[in-house]
Amino acid sequence: MQMRKLGESGLFVSELCFGAMTFGGTDGLWGKVGRLGQGDADALVKAALDAGINLFDTANVYAHGRSEEILGRSLKNLGVSRRDVVIATKVASAMGDGPNHRGASRGHIISECRASLGRLGLDHIDLYQIHAFDSATPIEETLEALDTLVRAGDVRYIGLSNWAAWQVMKAIGITRARALAPVTSLQAYYTLVGRDLEREIGPLLSSERVGLMVWSPLAGGYLTGKYSAGGNAAGGRQTELDFPPIDRIRGEPLIAVLKAVAEKHGSSPAQIAIAWLLKQRVVSTVIIGAKRVEQLQENIRSALIDLDDDDMAKLDAVSRLPVEYPGWLLNDVNGHSR
Repeated sequence: MQMRKLGESGLFVSELCFGAMTFGGTDGLWGKVGRLGQGDADALVKAALDAGINLFDTANVYAHGRSEEILGRSLKNLGVSRRDVVIATKVASAMGDGPNHRGASRGHIISECRASLGRLGLDHIDLYQIHAFDSATPIEETLEALDTLVRAGDVRYIGLSNWAAWQVMKAIGITRARALAPVTSLQAYYTLVGRDLEREIGPLLSSERVGLMVWSPLAGGYLTGKYSAGGNAAGGRQTELDFPPIDRIRGEPLIAVLKAVAEKHGSSPAQIAIAWLLKQRVVSTVIIGAKRVEQLQENIRSALIDLDDDDMAKLDAVSRLPVEYPGWLLNDVNGHSR
């Protein structure tokens, strides 16, 4: 398992991150995502640690806080040294019915940070991320609240999740102008079947040296190939939860190429999809979740696959985005294409 710097920070994280979204679900949305209890969670966390993964990602809203509780208990059950793991969680989603029980206001961020620390059983959060953009709260208020938590020692680094490029850049400008804790990372959706990030967000992250944490690298399981040709795999997540949205007309030719490249490497389409992401320079770490240890171990083996130039060219050709304005006009003053 390779370690990579997260953005411009001095924090090193594993190229694969374990996502704990499948922990603790009972019914409704979170029951569809995953219903793993403590025993299953312990086994998965151990398998991740044994493979060299040091980064674990969750959120306060996952299973209404139970994901954080179970992840924190797993670390204790396994006797994990706090200094050996990087724990990331998120805030902004609704945690109650009241108007102040959601969003990225100073009050909600600080109170939810304390609640997350309690559920995780930790004295600090390594990476605290704003889970979604809050148009009702000034960005200045959000960033100053995060800076307060960093200065207090409750949080080490701050990140964003699912923000547009202009929103991320505005946040970066504010932190620099006001000498606040910098934006270290963005967590965003990026896959072979969903490369929208490459239009604006990716170039911004590269330019400003902000790390990228990729969520749903298999597009909700679609890139395993089991949903191709209109198939609905029994027990598969997309059978019950059609998320993220996928252009299956464009996706079908991609699945065919994925399967061919996978056959060449003696691997699975899912492993190739993750290996492709690991070859993208903008990517710091790829979040992988699982419901079974065997599934997790299969995904981890993606890090051992070395895609060659021919593989990358074939995958790029079948999945690249159609050019949109101003892309077809983007040449700099020296005539270089962008």
